[in-house]
Amino acid sequence: MRKRGFFLYTYLMRRGRRDHYEKHREAVRRHVHARLAHYNRLYGHTYNKVFIRNTKSRWGSCSTRRNLNFNYKVAFLPAELCDYVIVHELCHLGEFNHGPAFWAQVARTFPHHRTLRCALRKI
Repeated sequence: MRKRGFFLYTYLMRRGRRDHYEKHREAVRRHVHARLAHYNRLYGHTYNKVFIRNTKSRWGSCSTRRNLNFNYKVAFLPAELCDYVIVHELCHLGEFNHGPAFWAQVARTFPHHRTLRCALRKI
């Protein structure tokens, strides 16, 4: 798994050029909106805007204004990791920290969230 994570990381970073971002941004936006709608049926949170960006150090974030931000490269992750990032940020709408209540929300969808988080960190 370690080698696979390294190669996936280099693939994603090599593809971090602006032209690659521009080419895929709208497709990623549609994908993220579809997955947000799917998972938000379980959580029922309200959010304002969804931004797709080309960030260097984050997969996603949630603002206090209830805006969700995602790195466009989430679409190139394995499906389960992509969904984990989306659920992670969606759960921040209920809890704006990484406390036990937050992780309990994440565990409703991904009981094995620790394993997924470790896999994401290796990438």
